[in-house]
Amino acid sequence: MKKLLLLMTITMFCSYGFSQTQEQIKAWQDHMTPGKYHKWLATFDGEWTGDVKMWMDPSQPPQASKMSTTNTMIMNGLYQKSTHEGIMMGRPFKGQGLIGYDNSKKMFISTWIDNMGSGIMIMDGNVDKDGKILTTIGIMDDPMTGEALKVRQVLTYMTDDKHLFEMYMNANGEEFKTMEITYTRKK
Repeated sequence: MKKLLLLMTITMFCSYGFSQTQEQIKAWQDHMTPGKYHKWLATFDGEWTGDVKMWMDPSQPPQASKMSTTNTMIMNGLYQKSTHEGIMMGRPFKGQGLIGYDNSKKMFISTWIDNMGSGIMIMDGNVDKDGKILTTIGIMDDPMTGEALKVRQVLTYMTDDKHLFEMYMNANGEEFKTMEITYTRKK
């Protein structure tokens, strides 16, 4: 596998006409080789049932629903593709996320799209020192106001068969929880 990665790297640089040093080649190899954080992401691979709570108004009780999620590591284990289906706000819901750990930037970067909007949410962040909680921060557009809303997501590893996802938004200078999903691995 390492020989294949080296050959791909050398071929790529030769096609651009660059003369690369061993250090530069190693930097590319390190950039494209899955590491401990990619392995951490892979622990979330599989089929999951999600118990969803969603708050449209933080002063009101949440709406509850169920969803089905499939997580799969792709691209030689560098990224995790996450596909979601369920009912949200009484409507059929489909969403897709992509997350990876950027070895050069030393952070997780994720994107999110779904059938309830035409924007792409981009987030970045890191896992805590215990390797249990991934916190990412980004922005999403509010189609009602046209403003960008600050978003914070927290993914908590609980066990091999359970994890918790929480999403918070910041509007008018105050952060509030908008979503909570408890994921249980399908048996």
